[in-house]
Amino acid sequence: MSPGLSDFEKEEIWRGWKSGKSLKSIGRSLGRANTHVRMVVAATGGFVPPPRRRSTGVLSRTEREEISRGVAAGDSMRTIAVSLKRAPSTVSREIARHGGREAYRADPADTRAWSSARRPKRCRLATNHRLKRIVARKLRLQWAPEQISGWLKEQYPDCLDMQISHETIYRSLFIQARGVLKKELLGHLRTRRTLRRSRHATLRKQSRGQIVDAISIRDRPAEIEDRAIPGHWEGDLIAGLDHSYIATLVERQSRFTMLVKVNNKSSPEVVRVFPVSRSRASR
Repeated sequence: MSPGLSDFEKEEIWRGWKSGKSLKSIGRSLGRANTHVRMVVAATGGFVPPPRRRSTGVLSRTEREEISRGVAAGDSMRTIAVSLKRAPSTVSREIARHGGREAYRADPADTRAWSSARRPKRCRLATNHRLKRIVARKLRLQWAPEQISGWLKEQYPDCLDMQISHETIYRSLFIQARGVLKKELLGHLRTRRTLRRSRHATLRKQSRGQIVDAISIRDRPAEIEDRAIPGHWEGDLIAGLDHSYIATLVERQSRFTMLVKVNNKSSPEVVRVFPVSRSRASR
């Protein structure tokens, strides 16, 4: 369930997700917790849901309003059907399905019809148990969904029922509500992901793992590189078990080293423990 998110917010979430943004950055732009964003994305396994479209064969809201007016005027089913160019049985079923002549109203009838139209077709893995067993066995052998899909096409070239796209395999893994492939099979994916990520999702487009306005170590002056002049320091951070960290600072000429335990790995905390050398430290 979505935590009170508007349709606009959901659209923004999917737009950001499709462009490769992280859950945290999407949540920050909307003023929402990234856990709320994850709930929306995880509901479909990270796959962007296609926009819903009303079938041309079903009654439209305008037609339901015409039926409502005809019912209020006391018109017969056949008369209403003729004005809509629909079969009388279509009009009859529509009225009976939504309360009969006494209670029929266009707006609630259309809302209920739109909601009940959510009947996703079961995928091939859900209906073909032999295919499902083969796919599960290959996943346990660390085969990628792309490999499985290609292998099935080679093994069963003339049998479409024994072929499946890699996207369907991913969907069946990431969308556990489908109840097709067991969740434990996710652990056999090489990427160890639990959500389908956009092909645009790269660290180059995100701030994760990057230093803002960083200067490459390759650009440091030659006097630092050859250790000819004292006073240049090089810092680093050692991470241990149970979220323990030690900050290190080494003077490049003398190799004098300082080690200080820090509370966390954030930049302000690491800089705080070396106030004297922080203006000259290089990394």
